[in-house]
Amino acid sequence: MTPITTADIERLRRRIERIEAASPARAPRPSASKAQHELPPYGFEESPKHYDAETCLDGAVMENAYGSYFLAERFYPRHKLHGSLEVSRLGEMPGDWLEAISEKRIPAHDPSRWVFLDTETTGLAGGTGTCAFLIGVGTIEDGGFRVRLFFMRDYDEERAMLWALAEFLRHYDVLVTYNGKSYDAPLIETRYRLQRQKSPLERLHHLDLLHGARRLWKLRMKNCRLMNLENEILGVEREGDVPGEMIPYYYFEYLRTKQAFRLVPLFHHNVLDIVSLAALTAVVLEVYATPQTSELRHGSDLLGLARWLRRSGDHEGAAGLYRRAVQAGMMDEELFAALWETALLEKKLGRRDQMLVLLEDLTKARNAHRGSAYEELAKHYEHKAKDVARALEMTCQALALAESPQLERRRLRLEKRLARSASTPPCLPELS
Repeated sequence: MTPITTADIERLRRRIERIEAASPARAPRPSASKAQHELPPYGFEESPKHYDAETCLDGAVMENAYGSYFLAERFYPRHKLHGSLEVSRLGEMPGDWLEAISEKRIPAHDPSRWVFLDTETTGLAGGTGTCAFLIGVGTIEDGGFRVRLFFMRDYDEERAMLWALAEFLRHYDVLVTYNGKSYDAPLIETRYRLQRQKSPLERLHHLDLLHGARRLWKLRMKNCRLMNLENEILGVEREGDVPGEMIPYYYFEYLRTKQAFRLVPLFHHNVLDIVSLAALTAVVLEVYATPQTSELRHGSDLLGLARWLRRSGDHEGAAGLYRRAVQAGMMDEELFAALWETALLEKKLGRRDQMLVLLEDLTKARNAHRGSAYEELAKHYEHKAKDVARALEMTCQALALAESPQLERRRLRLEKRLARSASTPPCLPELS
């Protein structure tokens, strides 16, 4: 074989140069590691040279006395639908709706003074090692609903981001969150303390919507997470959403690679959380403010609302909702519980005839409240109807279902009374 000489290599090099000069310019082929990445969603094109937040995210870098941070915005006009609810309904909420759900702990404030808040964090455990790298706030405006996303591109931007958030919240009076009293608010307050800044949350009235929503829907929906309620109540279907437990990993990957397009799904997730929170607030507050005319149709939901009214002292209103709940229908366990609670409520309202009907119904079928119904009937016949024999019969029926010292003492007392009345001779007519 003839060996390759230096002259041969030089001729080959010149030939390659002529071929490349005659060919159109082509973009360099991406490396294998880049080729395997998916294109970023929502219309952002991946560029090997531009991965920063200003290019990939819809927002801008902001500056203040403490440094820089990133701010993004999303606006929902009045006519836009979020599931089944039109955004315009948010601005139509009366300010005094806050009083009913909070039992007057939160005074009336115009909805333009409310702010809806949700965070995305570096972990779910909390503690000083966890920080909120993205804090979203939503506000109601004349033209619709605006969401602002305060984002720290690295840990050294936290102080500037928190200072900007505090300045923004100065213009609002009511904070609305979902599980925020247990998680978001304590976390944010911790971050302010660590940054030696005063927390803006201290002066705000805080409505945690989770508690009101859970009272309404926990019987029908065992999972009352925000995403579950937005689907069941609002009819919102999320597609391609980021699972909550994966959000910290997305952020850590961004810190490692500085490829901001990977954060687009996180920003979208946070925006949806805030808009859903605002929409659910409109639904929940209206139910608590106008319970008798609420649009609730499921018996379990009405039962939850009736129990809240009963505990708040509106016994007459609660009785009406209990009746609506029974008529709407529900599972047997909840139905019997509703009948029992209604019977006690009718007793409290002095309507003993209606109480007796409900108690009799409870004694006719096997259920968790059957023995209690017999015992309550025994009390009625002994103390109100003065029918000792009937009271003893009801007591024995209750004992047959479940023995108790209290029932046993009642039985012995009634038996003695019945024996004394049997041994007493009838009264003779007086002689004239």
